[in-house]
Amino acid sequence: MSESHFLSPMIVDAGTEGVERILVVTAHPDDVDFGVSGSVAAWTDAGVDVAYCIVTDGDAGGSDRSVPRADMAALRREEQTEAAKVVGVHDVTFLGFPDGRLQPDLALRRAVSAVIRRFRPDRVVAQSPERNWSRIYASHPDHLAAGEAATCAVYPDARNPFAFPDLLDEGLEPHTVPELWVMATDRADRAVDVTDCFDRKLAALRSHRSQVGDGDHLEELLRTWMSGTALAAGMPEGKLAEAFHVVNTT
Repeated sequence: MSESHFLSPMIVDAGTEGVERILVVTAHPDDVDFGVSGSVAAWTDAGVDVAYCIVTDGDAGGSDRSVPRADMAALRREEQTEAAKVVGVHDVTFLGFPDGRLQPDLALRRAVSAVIRRFRPDRVVAQSPERNWSRIYASHPDHLAAGEAATCAVYPDARNPFAFPDLLDEGLEPHTVPELWVMATDRADRAVDVTDCFDRKLAALRSHRSQVGDGDHLEELLRTWMSGTALAAGMPEGKLAEAFHVVNTT
């Protein structure tokens, strides 16, 4: 991504001070590893407890038509669990919504709100609910839907005791998430230096063998994206970064 794709000057800071728990919400298995797993590795290295919420079952992924879709969903869960461990994540919730048909409806908002109330994060990281015209692949309809639902869950659903009151019957008390970090957006104003975590990000992505094959093409692709992000953030040549738009929700 080139510097012109970012609208705001960026602060370079991993944002770990005072943060104990971070929840990452994405539409598909592998979205988290393309978008944020370098930062996740940096956060877990700093002692932050990170959890994933994967919204769809991923059964529409891959190009092998001989694989039954139920088998693909199970395989993708296995791959994502393996990838998560590479960057220090052991709490992965799969919501199981249908891949390719996601809507930011009340059922999805309730499901994400329940995960937020259970994990009680200091930060939620989500995909952008706004279409990114400079990177159309970032704006898969499922990504937009997952981003919208996660944003609604952060505010107002998870913090409002009168939203989905049946969650109270399950012992899930309201929780206010202080900040939302949005990935894959041209509004980025925060960069995380992930240079030292790049090898683990690459290894995590290569865990998704049903989607990336042998993954030989990934290193050059990622270095191109992430070096451009680092330069846009004013970092020295040779650095690699992931970028976010930080929203204060309190």
